[in-house]
Amino acid sequence: MTNQTLIERIAQMFAVGLHEDEQVQSGDFVSIHPAHILTHDNTGAIIPKFQNIGVDRILDPRQPVFALDHNIQDTSVATRNKYEAIRAFAIDQQVDFYPAGRGIGHQIMVEEGYAWPSTLVVASDSHANMYGGLGCLGTPIVRTDAAGIWATGKTWWQIPPVVKITLTGELRFGVTGKDVMLALCSHFNKDEVLNHALEFHGAGVETLSVDQRLSMANMSTEWGALAGLFPADTMTVKWFEQRLEAIQAFKAKHYHPRITPKRIEILKQQIQDGLFLPGPDSSYTSEIKVDLSTVIPMVAGPHDLKTAVPASKIREMLIVIQKAYLVSCVNARVEDLTPAAVIIGRKKVAPHVKFYFAAASSLVQKTCEAQGTWQTLIHSGAKPLPPGCGPCIGLGEGLMEDGETGISATNRNFKGRMGSKNSEVYLASPAVVAQSALSGYINCPPALCKYDGPIRVHRSVRPQMESHDTLVQIMEGFPESITGELVYCPADNMNTDAIYPGKYTYQDDFTLEQQAKVVMENYDPAFGRIVKKGDILIGGTNFGTGSSREQAATALKYKGIQLVIAGSFSETYKRNALNNGFLLLEIPRLVDVIKLDFGTERLTARTGMKVRIDFIRSSVTFQDWTYSFRPVGRAAQELIVLDGLAQWIKENLTDE
Repeated sequence: MTNQTLIERIAQMFAVGLHEDEQVQSGDFVSIHPAHILTHDNTGAIIPKFQNIGVDRILDPRQPVFALDHNIQDTSVATRNKYEAIRAFAIDQQVDFYPAGRGIGHQIMVEEGYAWPSTLVVASDSHANMYGGLGCLGTPIVRTDAAGIWATGKTWWQIPPVVKITLTGELRFGVTGKDVMLALCSHFNKDEVLNHALEFHGAGVETLSVDQRLSMANMSTEWGALAGLFPADTMTVKWFEQRLEAIQAFKAKHYHPRITPKRIEILKQQIQDGLFLPGPDSSYTSEIKVDLSTVIPMVAGPHDLKTAVPASKIREMLIVIQKAYLVSCVNARVEDLTPAAVIIGRKKVAPHVKFYFAAASSLVQKTCEAQGTWQTLIHSGAKPLPPGCGPCIGLGEGLMEDGETGISATNRNFKGRMGSKNSEVYLASPAVVAQSALSGYINCPPALCKYDGPIRVHRSVRPQMESHDTLVQIMEGFPESITGELVYCPADNMNTDAIYPGKYTYQDDFTLEQQAKVVMENYDPAFGRIVKKGDILIGGTNFGTGSSREQAATALKYKGIQLVIAGSFSETYKRNALNNGFLLLEIPRLVDVIKLDFGTERLTARTGMKVRIDFIRSSVTFQDWTYSFRPVGRAAQELIVLDGLAQWIKENLTDE
């Protein structure tokens, strides 16, 4: 395995059904058996998918983890009934269950040792990348995948191309991993790492705390990556040793099923043996070098992460805020809440600002309470929320209202995600959020505002091999060609909140017809009246970025759209679509032509022009021009013919 990256090496360890001596690499489709799979509130929607497969018991009850964290502030009868049904299912199936109030699922996965170094762990949530901060290959799957894993223990994964991120230097005082990622998302904002996996290496890694690594791995999602992996090292070992001490202090001789002295000793030996090093002949699609000492506090937004500017500059614009948030899975750990409390001290939040904060877990909250951090924030006038997702996903107390501006330590600021689509949200580190809450406008602590100068980064790209045209064999039931009129939505980075609003995501009784009625509601309220059954939708680049909600695919499918063409797609969105029998095609040259012809002024435009898509020749004819796309292979054809992964599982389920 001397030519494997660390991503490929871990994928090899968890791949099943390989031939003897078969070595996996980027681009390979493999069957994987993840060590664990996390589902959260969406467990309620996965249960009927699982039941429809036709099996009664989860194959390996130690593999899944259920954690309720998204809509925990909702005490309605419907939500209480939903949560009770999930709890009852967990008890019946003997699955590890964490109730509302225990914390955000991703934080639980690291605190409770499910995300263990050198393992592969998946979650039906786009921020599964976070586990990479501990040397665990974490990657998102979708709801239908989750049902399949419960039934078979396995799912499919295409190993992504891998980018090497080499870190040098050391962050200056007060600068955070969040600032690093905001800077990288803004500097490399042309899909340079879209649908890739990231490996962080270099001397700069050892200067980063585990909390900083978790934040950076978490936000690799926002950069477009499918995984963000830090190699485990002595810092990782120390983190687990401290966690074990805390467990034992809580109860003498308390045995934890995953965080044990023996397992930590094995981890030390794995590090010594070089398990977390890539092979000497490993190959990366590109390498990005980052000098951490040149990173400065950044502020991104509104509405995206690709427009970050130095906090020292944006403070001069005097952008008044009404809301501030210190919450979410990316920045609500002790290392985030503590500096915010230090900045606030005995001062009070600006009178016109509502400041909300929450811990990533109940354990984090207890630690902050013991240290006095929690009381400092409350004394300032900040409003505590229960450990969970809340405002970050647009649920619960303190949402953005029409005309408001907010600053948040969350990982996303998509239009309408945190409340009203007529509001604006900026993203920053906890320190900048705390200072802004005090000032009443976007500001940074004086000690951090003195930092200046551009970030020093360099990117080198490995030349890619050209592909060759081949005729595709079409299986029975799959069309050789289709024809339809193009409907154009020009927005790049079309996020899933725009396609399918978050407020409907956890309404599990929402029918497919209801999904179709609200599709694109946050993007263009007129969309539903403009499109017709049989249309072919064409979008911009990075279509379907953001949350992993599968309704963003099914809503378009049941609106009658035949398929979607875009310059590129979020890989999670592609997975959701294919798993639900909905086809997507990446044809960037056609997108460029449509953009030149129709511009970007209208949100949704009927082109009045038809295209013919030839699946045998992997080409699309538009006017007098022909454009090629990657062949739709048999695996994808089969999912379309069977109308998705659920039926595929039924067809292929065995008694093994």
